[in-house]
Amino acid sequence: MSMLWRAIAGIFKWTWRGLNFVREFILNLFLILLILVGAGIWFQMNSSSAPAEVKKGALIVDLSGVVVDKPSVSNKFSKLGRQLIGASSDRLKENSLFDVVDAIRQAKDDSRITGIVLDLRNFAGGDQPSLQYIGKALREFRDSGKPIFATGDSYSQSQYYLASFANKIYLSPQGTVDLHGFATNSLYYKTLLDKLKVNSHVFRVGTYKSAVEPFLRDDMSPAARDADSRWVGELWQNYLNTLAANRQITADQVFPGARGVLDALQKVGGDTAQYAKESKLVDELASPSVVDQQLVKTFGWDKEAKDYTGISIYDYPLNNTETTESNSKGNIAVIVANGAIMDGEETPGSVGGDTTANEIRQARLDDNIKAIVFRVNSPGGSVTASETIREELAAAKAAGKAVVVSMGGMAASGGYWVSTPANYIIASPNTLTGSIGIFGVINTVENSLDSIGVHTDGVATSPLADVTLTKALPPEVQEMMQLSIEYGYKNFIGLVAKSRNKTPEQVDQIAQGHVWTGSDAKANGLVDALGDFDDAVAKAAELAKVKQPQLDWYQEEPGLLNTLFSQMDVRASLPASLKALLPAPLLDVVSAMKKQPGLMGDLNDPQNRYAFCLNCGDVK
Repeated sequence: MSMLWRAIAGIFKWTWRGLNFVREFILNLFLILLILVGAGIWFQMNSSSAPAEVKKGALIVDLSGVVVDKPSVSNKFSKLGRQLIGASSDRLKENSLFDVVDAIRQAKDDSRITGIVLDLRNFAGGDQPSLQYIGKALREFRDSGKPIFATGDSYSQSQYYLASFANKIYLSPQGTVDLHGFATNSLYYKTLLDKLKVNSHVFRVGTYKSAVEPFLRDDMSPAARDADSRWVGELWQNYLNTLAANRQITADQVFPGARGVLDALQKVGGDTAQYAKESKLVDELASPSVVDQQLVKTFGWDKEAKDYTGISIYDYPLNNTETTESNSKGNIAVIVANGAIMDGEETPGSVGGDTTANEIRQARLDDNIKAIVFRVNSPGGSVTASETIREELAAAKAAGKAVVVSMGGMAASGGYWVSTPANYIIASPNTLTGSIGIFGVINTVENSLDSIGVHTDGVATSPLADVTLTKALPPEVQEMMQLSIEYGYKNFIGLVAKSRNKTPEQVDQIAQGHVWTGSDAKANGLVDALGDFDDAVAKAAELAKVKQPQLDWYQEEPGLLNTLFSQMDVRASLPASLKALLPAPLLDVVSAMKKQPGLMGDLNDPQNRYAFCLNCGDVK
């Protein structure tokens, strides 16, 4: 018997030792892997610090993803992350607008760069003011005498906008220039909420404050339809006018309307490429191999790359690093508010009220800083966070700093709220701004729970304390919310009236949640001038009496781990065959619903008050 127990004990002993060996082996392997990754990161960062060799040839503007004012991941860390995890170049989803413009402008004066090739096949677009700013840089490059060539199998509207600045546009014989117009679409889910027995308590001020309509209707109201039709039509006409000027044809030739396009296509037997050629939208129909041959003749042959000589815009070393690193010797601070405005610290793609206010405070307390250019590209968001930012900007102005607001694609609702303290406001003609109005939404699900036999009960010392998602909203709370919203709106138009030298009554006539383009905002006195970021910097230097402006960009760099995790998108890592099985429309629906404050949104105003333009960023 003792021998049996010794045998069993021996088995357990060696099994335990074996398990320990396997555990230590795996841990040691993991440690070695970490060491190798760490060494790889160190070597990569050191090697990436060395500038790429620039041969005499083309600057290849091969943008991938979208252009934004402030990427959630810096260009330096994004490159590193892509190299470490082996992601392809099209994983770079966000590009700094200012880095792109700086690269083009530097290339204009770089004797090694003899031209530009616009390779836009992976470019997903950007708002119209951003594209216009890049187009301005391309026009400067072209006016310097250096050629620009655009190549593509097909062109989307955003891609073609940039391509139109080229001296010569190539299109594949099987390609198309997809010009179709602009549209906005929002989800409306009143019937869904009714079926789910969700009670939506909506509080608002502003006839045109359409952000709450999804809770109240199943379609767009006539007032919202009329207002949106105005600014969408104006954006489209501005788009056509730019293309027409670049191509030296009329706007009607660029886009003769749906019927005109169909009639022209019928004449060429449905050949979209031939239609683009005959409509003078492109200069030559050519296959990629033919285009490459012509580019080789222009830029020379690179034996190593086995292609025409050129350098990607992602590899082109910028001498001016102001857009990516803070310059302590700068005299004009640039602070960027990009995304929805939220309370607390900044998260990727949003504006953190505390983070942005702290950046403004740092600029205010820096004796070297004489002026602030506050770049706003936001549909608004939390009233509390917007006021936190506004107060700090007003303090900077009171401290003697010249404050100039440069409006990007959007500076609406809370985006306009934070702009009110400025000495001067500059907007693009295509900026969407105004939307001066406030709303609040509180959803309760007492009826939903009641239908499945779940109830909530308890005691409270006051109806104001008895607020919960699972009970009906007390009438006293509803009355208090409406009073709070009305006070917020009154405060909003008061701030606008004071900053724009108008009476509250005058502001109320152009407020009510009405969205205006930059051109209309200028006519209504909501902005001081039409222009771009360059004009804002020049105005800031003028107001601060700075003869040699040097920009100091205030922005925090994300950590390496955040960069890597931000690039590990689950859908992107799946095989193409599995991606096709995912319900993309459903994901789009969820994404759209998450933008809606009070439903699934991330907006977090402590008083449930929002100055937010829901549809300003959904023009497609």
